[in-house]
Amino acid sequence: MDNLIFSLNATVPVFLLMILGLVFKKIGWIDDAFASKMNQFVYMGPLPVLLFEDLATVDFTQVWDISFLLFCFGSTFVCILISAAASGLLRDRGQRGEFIQASYRSSAALLGIAFIQNIYGNAGLAPLMIIGCVPLYNIMAVVILTFFHPEQKKIGKEMWAATLKGVVTNPTVLGIAAGFCWSALKLPMPSILEKTVSDIGAVATPLGLMALGASFDLKKAFEKIRPAIAASGMKLILFAAMFLPVAVWMGFRREELVAILVMLSSATTVSCYVMARNMGYDGVLTSSVVMLTTMLSAFTMTGWLYILRSMGMV
Repeated sequence: MDNLIFSLNATVPVFLLMILGLVFKKIGWIDDAFASKMNQFVYMGPLPVLLFEDLATVDFTQVWDISFLLFCFGSTFVCILISAAASGLLRDRGQRGEFIQASYRSSAALLGIAFIQNIYGNAGLAPLMIIGCVPLYNIMAVVILTFFHPEQKKIGKEMWAATLKGVVTNPTVLGIAAGFCWSALKLPMPSILEKTVSDIGAVATPLGLMALGASFDLKKAFEKIRPAIAASGMKLILFAAMFLPVAVWMGFRREELVAILVMLSSATTVSCYVMARNMGYDGVLTSSVVMLTTMLSAFTMTGWLYILRSMGMV
């Protein structure tokens, strides 16, 4: 019972904030345009500031873990390969790009930080996890969506340049880089600056989760249901079942293991839908996977945390 309560305490507050955002939308306090602006605001401002705060105030040598970083990168790459192989079962080639991206791409930054904060009080090793997987997420998404595009567009120098520029200028990456530099240079954090940074970063998680909940559309979750269920099963269950035992065998525990769990089995990020639409897809399959994984991850994440807690791993 203690382990179950621990798991519920970590997951339920996250999804209650998402439900609150959904309620606000239903009663008219938040509309689609406002939810989109909220998502953009959190992504561009408070979230990078939160990542900066968590890294700038710790010892650089204590945060860096090359084996953890390589595990996040390697497991993400293998997940992409598995998703690509599974997409071969789809008859409609035009759906394969959306299927692959939605199967492997997690809401690592927002949900990862939210879960780890609920359990340990800070972002822990979420920034390192983000470094290990998010750049790969973005680069491979462009490659996959281009390669499997119904009109078969070519991957040219301009697209590669735009992709690399997007990774380098990614707000979360910039926040992490600034935090590492601040920590490595051992710069002092004046009280005025510390309070300002803390106040800005504090709004990232609740505001971002409410915006995500306000973006939820139950009707879309049931369009293209079969491939959406397959992709959701891989996202929430298969990858965690494959790689969590490997992570445990490699000695990862506590914040490391929770960060890996979020990377492997959290809900598909809304950014997938935005990218699919911007690259000429209809986005229906992607939005269906986003909705299903968001709805079901409340149960699957609780289950995974309960198992790890019962084994004394977190």
